Amino acid sequence: MASDLPLDAIHIRDLHLRCIIGIFPEERREKQDVVINVTMYADLRQASRSDRIEDTVDYKSVKLRIVEMVEKSQFLLVERLAEEIAGLCLQAPLVRRVTVTVDKPAALRFARSVAVEITRGRVP
Repeated sequence: MASDLPLDAIHIRDLHLRCIIGIFPEERREKQDVVINVTMYADLRQASRSDRIEDTVDYKSVKLRIVEMVEKSQFLLVERLAEEIAGLCLQAPLVRRVTVTVDKPAALRFARSVAVEITRGRVP
């Protein structure tokens, strides 16, 4: 059964990017910093045996797609940005589940950051 398969993890940590994000006019004028963390879950046993990139998740390719989308984005909500990133990750054939955290460092005065974390899975 598919749910019995192991889910190994590939992490992309602390990806620092800039985009238009926010609901207030002052947030829509200039790009802001966001910090993205992604954990992609997949069965990596075949790659562990074969030592071939074709048998795993090409995390560089995933990262490049995330960078391109985020830097062009102009979403109002961090939640929407996280959802779009999750969708990109789930396009990788082996990825079964993904957790995405998007931090917005300048969101609140006196707070280091505000973050939204979502987990999405592939629809069977």
